[in-house]
Amino acid sequence: MALLEVTDLKVYYPIRGGVFGGVVGHVKAVDGVTFSVNEGQTVGLVGESGSGKTTIGKAILGLVPIKSGTILFDGKDITKYIGKNRSDYRKSVQMIFQDVHSSINVKKRVLDVIAEPIRNFEKLSKAEETKRVDELLSIVGMSPLDAHKYPHEFSGGQRQRIGVARAIALKPKLIVADEPVSALDLSIQAQVLNYMKDVQEELGLSYLFISHDLGVVKHMCKTLVIMHNSRFVEVGERHDIYKNPKHIYTRRLIASIPDTDPDMKSVNEAKRVEIGKEYEEQYSNYYMDGGQVYPLKQVDGSETHYIAVP
Repeated sequence: MALLEVTDLKVYYPIRGGVFGGVVGHVKAVDGVTFSVNEGQTVGLVGESGSGKTTIGKAILGLVPIKSGTILFDGKDITKYIGKNRSDYRKSVQMIFQDVHSSINVKKRVLDVIAEPIRNFEKLSKAEETKRVDELLSIVGMSPLDAHKYPHEFSGGQRQRIGVARAIALKPKLIVADEPVSALDLSIQAQVLNYMKDVQEELGLSYLFISHDLGVVKHMCKTLVIMHNSRFVEVGERHDIYKNPKHIYTRRLIASIPDTDPDMKSVNEAKRVEIGKEYEEQYSNYYMDGGQVYPLKQVDGSETHYIAVP
């Protein structure tokens, strides 16, 4: 049984207009998506800005209202109870934010930042709380002495590690990681990602890893979901997506991944141009009128690979 099961999730934002500000339409941020995350698994949710991937993460955490659909966690339907404070679900599902600077109160010491969720859900003595924070800092490769410093005293990578420590403070089962390294330098990205993988192995965590960077997702995820125009265009294992991409949008994303070999620069540039033309010429074969994505269908001969086609 999957840890998280999301079925036909829809999130619509109202468009208001007219003299009285009535609802004249809706923006379909997420338009009927279905997926699951197993225990200990990392599922990568990939797409460009505005595709709806972050909205999915927020909907799972109860940060945006859901129009319809169901969310099951540990086999229980929690759709109506996501936003309830201090529930077991809120304790079991945590988030690592993209902009760690704005998600951390810079006026608080690291000790208070990491201990905040612990204070909301558990009643520990000061000594027990300090010990827990020291252990969490150790897990993400930081010193217990750092607990008495303020966030502005650390680099971006160190602040993101503090964000990871806060996210695992309640020993959650699932972490929604929303672009957790996109604001960091490449060398720091690798450090944070490796710490996230180490933490996952140590605590048995599951990740919903949201990103626009297929290169980063390849390092972190075994299962990938490619999202475009509010729906899924392709779903598969890592080898399905990278070795045999079927959807023209997926092929265009993969072609955009930089190659570290300078000798391949002209070859890759020509390939990107070719795929760009293919995307424009075959767009109508993969999308309905208005750019709506078709429902997913299983790829012939594969048990794990799905593509949105007529």
